[in-house]
Amino acid sequence: MTTPQHKIGSGFGARSTADDVLQGIDLSGKLAIVTGGYSGLGLETTRALARAGAHVVVPARRPDTAQQAVGGIDGVEVDELDLADLESVRRFAERFLATGRSAEIVIANAGIMACPETRVGPGWEAQFATNHLGHHALVNRLWPAIARGQGRVVTVSSGGHRNSGIRWDDVQFERGYDKWLAYGQAKTANILFAVQLDALARDAGVRAFSLHPGAILTPLQRHLPREEMVAAGWIDEAGNALDPSFKTPEQGAATQVWAATSPQLAGMGGVYCEDCEIAELITDEEPGPGVRSYAVDPDEAARLWQLSAELTGVNAFAPTR
Repeated sequence: MTTPQHKIGSGFGARSTADDVLQGIDLSGKLAIVTGGYSGLGLETTRALARAGAHVVVPARRPDTAQQAVGGIDGVEVDELDLADLESVRRFAERFLATGRSAEIVIANAGIMACPETRVGPGWEAQFATNHLGHHALVNRLWPAIARGQGRVVTVSSGGHRNSGIRWDDVQFERGYDKWLAYGQAKTANILFAVQLDALARDAGVRAFSLHPGAILTPLQRHLPREEMVAAGWIDEAGNALDPSFKTPEQGAATQVWAATSPQLAGMGGVYCEDCEIAELITDEEPGPGVRSYAVDPDEAARLWQLSAELTGVNAFAPTR
């Protein structure tokens, strides 16, 4: 049964931290996989989960850098993974599955934002490929471990999903590139992925969620010129945050940690969250906060899943003959 996009009165909010939402939750004996868990929100997520007792696996494109970042955190291991390279995804998944371990939590946190036009793999647009297709392949390849864990898969989306739905006539931006439209499409894909995964996986005891972490200054903005962020009113000329709605990294990590662990979400799934709450549904013309209807449309989600399976060649839920 699909969970409605309505607030549940979590008692948390925009200023709650990852540690706040983990109060009283013991993750001892649980294993979490956090992509990009060594930088920005991912690092804060890794720290919080580890403090709550989880063993955290951090797949990283730059494993040496990741090891330096998480080396002082007990219960964390680093492995190599490049989400833009499907062979790298396959190798990581095979290494993990060979250990025989279960994965109770998977947080698809890694991503890129508003980068210059970049092509990866067979010519795919990099934001769609890295933020969505790489995570699609990863979760499907890890499915045996995820199914054993009977836990949750969480995809980190963004309020930027309101910039664009899926551009079915030009998914790879072959007819003119716009960095913000490409980012919006990739973030919509993150939400639709959780919708369809939840529909496919719930009978196996696995639920999926997506979320907007809020606006936070992290290395995610690495591709944005400073003058663009100044013009947007995000920062001043010295790089200091100006927008009072911006969160700290500890606050920004809270919603993904809440979605991954909160007993308040037991029996629920397939929904988009923000500020440690289930978000309200908004029309495709309304400004935020909230989630646009096209991003949680089950028909769009099924269509995207089929396209992603065709592009990546990976579908753990394909009918067996």
